[in-house]
Order: sequence, then structure tokens, then C-alpha cells
Amino acid sequence: MTTDGLTTIASKFGPKETMDRLETAVRSKGLTVFARIDHAAGAAAVGMQLRPTEVLIFGNARGGTPLMQAYQVTGIDLPLKALVHQDAAGKVWLSYNDPAWIARHHHAGAEIATTVAALTKALEAFAKAATE
Repeated sequence: MTTDGLTTIASKFGPKETMDRLETAVRSKGLTVFARIDHAAGAAAVGMQLRPTEVLIFGNARGGTPLMQAYQVTGIDLPLKALVHQDAAGKVWLSYNDPAWIARHHHAGAEIATTVAALTKALEAFAKAATE
């Protein structure tokens, strides 16, 4: 489901396994993982509780540079990010910004349509590998 540029998919796995599967899928395609941020651990470190919530930041210059060449401000939304979280009912979700939304948000034109389509296809594949 995509709402306001955010694609969210239910996972068949727990939060850690979903994130591990996502990271494995990203790395298997030669992308760089820049960071894996565990927000729940951060909350615990300051004495607060948060259900499992992690962000993976990843990408590569070949995928993101064409967007920034055309519309340099898209760099604020790159590298790509994906969030895995567990809701109050125990359901696990994976969410990411739709590349077409990123392009529209920055008023990008048709000249980057091929890049946007490639990024969309890659994110869909990573999400499927992580959640199914």
C-alpha cells in the first residue's frame, strides 16, 4: 500500500528477521549499507520504551547520482531508507519512500523516469525479499 509517497508492506517475519532479510537483499545486489539504526535500542539507552523500530540507510552512486544531477536537492532524500517496525498489535511492517514520490516532491521531470523506474523496481524486490 502506498499513501502520500510512503509504501508500507506487512511482513511474515519478526522485526529482526525482516530487517536482516532486507539488509541481506540490499547487500546481495552490491549496494552499500551506510547505517542500520535501532531506534528501540536508543530509546532503551535513555530509559524509554519503544517497540522494535529500525531504519536501514542504503544505496549506491550509480542509482542516486542521476537524480541529483537533474535535481540536486533530491540529495536530501538519498541515500534510500527503509523502516521496519512492529505495531501495538504485534504486526511487523516495512516502509520506504516511493521513488516516484521523491521525484514529484522535488519537481523532477521526465528525464529521470528511467532512473525512478529502476529504483522502484529494486525497492519492490528488496521489500519482497524481506517480507515474504
